[in-house]
Amino acid sequence: MFILDITYVAPVERIDELMDEHVAWLKQGHAAGSFVAWGRKVPRTGGIVLAIGGRAEVEAVAAADPFVTSGAVTVNVIEMAPSFVADGLELLGR
Repeated sequence: MFILDITYVAPVERIDELMDEHVAWLKQGHAAGSFVAWGRKVPRTGGIVLAIGGRAEVEAVAAADPFVTSGAVTVNVIEMAPSFVADGLELLGR
């Protein structure tokens, strides 16, 4: 499992301008089976995406985020090897 740790480096107004494209990217990642959850950080300084797949694939998908390609965010791809997942969340162990 991978955690995409997204951090805003542009003003939130620029983030808002790109939001529709970013959400479309998120939905595309979910439809492809890569993204299993996402949401904003609190306070609103970026976001988190939970992803499954191989490292090269996840890094390539992360690099295609419109936030990333526009230079509005940085993204840190963190790999996690779950030792435990609750019932119903087994796909996070992939």
